[in-house]
Amino acid sequence: MDIAVVKHSGEKTGRKVNLSTEVFGIEPNDHAIWLDVKSYLANQRQGTHKSKQRNEISGSSKKIKKQKGTGGARAGNIKNPQFKGGGRVFGPQPRDYSFKLNKKVKDLARKSALTYKAKDNSIAILEDFNFDAPKTKLYISLLQSLSFQDKKTLLVLPEANQNIVKSGRNIQNAKIITVSQINTYDVMNADQLILVESSLSKIDTILNKQ
Repeated sequence: MDIAVVKHSGEKTGRKVNLSTEVFGIEPNDHAIWLDVKSYLANQRQGTHKSKQRNEISGSSKKIKKQKGTGGARAGNIKNPQFKGGGRVFGPQPRDYSFKLNKKVKDLARKSALTYKAKDNSIAILEDFNFDAPKTKLYISLLQSLSFQDKKTLLVLPEANQNIVKSGRNIQNAKIITVSQINTYDVMNADQLILVESSLSKIDTILNKQ
């Protein structure tokens, strides 16, 4: 698939690049995408939730009433889960939600996500560029020149560039990552994928590594 390369000012360069069919033209695997997105979201969870059980509640351990003859149910101390302020039964405990996903499945999921974007014509190729200083208005101007100001965008850089990253980090629905950070969730979550021209070869290298 050939896609025209544009400048960050929105002007056409007159050049086209060919997207690799091994990355942008495979048969998408929806289950692999689901697994990778599930893994990504699980890895974002802190897992620090915690509720106090009966043995962790502060209170007297004295039996609050006699066992029989009251006409009510038997009861132990005030920390009983049935009482207000008592411990919680089977409450959440700190845990690690992350799980292992094979690298080949991850690569298949990312290729599938990129293929979907290519099929939907939701990929733009941007000529290599840089900002002289980190300014938010420069990145807003870039989005406006590409007519993406009202879309959820994902810009993929070949390598970290602080001037560009700092220029776009405060803009809602605009995310900037490097090739090494590319993941299925961000690709599928974006309305428009913007790839810097020099990042294409690195994406091919990373996703086609055996």
